[in-house]
Amino acid sequence: MVNIGIVGAGLVGSELLVQLKATGAKRLNVVGLTTSKKMVVSDTSYTALDLSQWKTDLQEQGIEANLGVFAKYLSDAPDHGIIVDCTASDAVAALYPSWLELGLSVVTPNKKGFSGPLSLYQSIQSLAGNLNGTGKAPFAYYESTVGAGLPVLNTLADLVNTGDKVEKIEGIFSGTLSFLFNNFSSLSGQDKGSFSENVKVAKELGYTEPDPRDDLNGMDVARKVTICGRLAGVDLDLSTLPVENIVPGPLQSVASAEEFMSKLPEYDDHFAKLNEDAKKENQVLRCVGLVDVKGGQSGVKLLKYPGSHPFASLQGSDNIIKFTTEYFPNGLIIQGAGAGAAVTSFGIFSDILKIQGRVE
Repeated sequence: MVNIGIVGAGLVGSELLVQLKATGAKRLNVVGLTTSKKMVVSDTSYTALDLSQWKTDLQEQGIEANLGVFAKYLSDAPDHGIIVDCTASDAVAALYPSWLELGLSVVTPNKKGFSGPLSLYQSIQSLAGNLNGTGKAPFAYYESTVGAGLPVLNTLADLVNTGDKVEKIEGIFSGTLSFLFNNFSSLSGQDKGSFSENVKVAKELGYTEPDPRDDLNGMDVARKVTICGRLAGVDLDLSTLPVENIVPGPLQSVASAEEFMSKLPEYDDHFAKLNEDAKKENQVLRCVGLVDVKGGQSGVKLLKYPGSHPFASLQGSDNIIKFTTEYFPNGLIIQGAGAGAAVTSFGIFSDILKIQGRVE
C-alpha cells in the first residue's frame, strides 16, 4: 500500500484526482489533500478519502492548511508515503528536502525545485533515490516538469545511467511557443496571420499564460533546459543561462497583459521581417532550448531550421526533444503532446506507479 497526499487542487491536481478515481488503481491510497487555505486528511487508520466528493469534504470538513502537519501525518503511517506537489510554488518546492528527510517520496510537475537554486537541487538529489532504479526510497520523481507526459527525463536518465555520453539536448519545450511558431512560420505558404494575431489566438485557446509575456520571455523553456542539463551532469544556473526574450523591448515593462496585447501589433513588421528573412533561406523560425554538453553552449534561442529538419515539420502544440549522444550520434527524438492538464497528470500518475513498484 502507498499513501498519497496531494498539494494543490487546481487544473492539474483536480485532473489527477479524476484519473486516480477513474482507474481505481489498486493499493494507491489518497489520504490527504491540501490547498493553500484548507486541508483534509483521513483518520489515524489512513482510510482512503472518497474521491467522488473531495471538493465537498474540503469545503465542509477542511481545516486550516499546514504543510508541516500534512507531511507529518503522511510520514507517521506504516506504509510508504508520497507527497504530490501540483503547485508552481517556490515555497512548496523549498520543502522537498524536509519531506525527503521524513522518508516521504516526492512527485511533482513543479519546476521550481529542480531549476531553482543549485543548492536546493543538490540537496534533493542527495536525499532521494535516483530515477530508474538507482538508490533506495524515498524518491523524487519529476518527469512531468519537462514535456508533461512525455518520457523525456526517464529517457535521459536511462542514457546517463547506462554510461552513454550525452553531447547535446535540443528541442521545442513549450507547447505555447510550438503552436505560435508552427502557425506563424512555415514553408507551406499557409502562415496563419501576423505574429500578434497568432498570439491572440493562442491566448484565446488557453495555450498562453494569462500574460503571454510569461511564455514569450523564454523563462519557462529556460527552466526545462536547466532541469535537463542538470540531469545530464551540467550544473546550469537559471540566473546566468542565456535566454533570448522575444518580447519587444518597449513592451517588456508595460503595466498589464491587456496593454501588451494592444501594443503588440505595432511590432508585427519586426516579426514579419524575421520570418521573411528565414524563408529566403528556405527555413522557418523556431524557439528552441539547448543544452550543449560537449560545446558548453546552452540557453534559449530563436533559431532558423530548414524544411527537412524535424523541428520544422512539427504540428499543433507538440513538443519535440532530440538527444545527441555517443550511442545515438544521429539523434534520439521524443515527440508528442507536451502541455495540458490531462497529459501532465498522466505523467504524475506514471511517476506514482513507478515509485509504488519500487517500494512494494
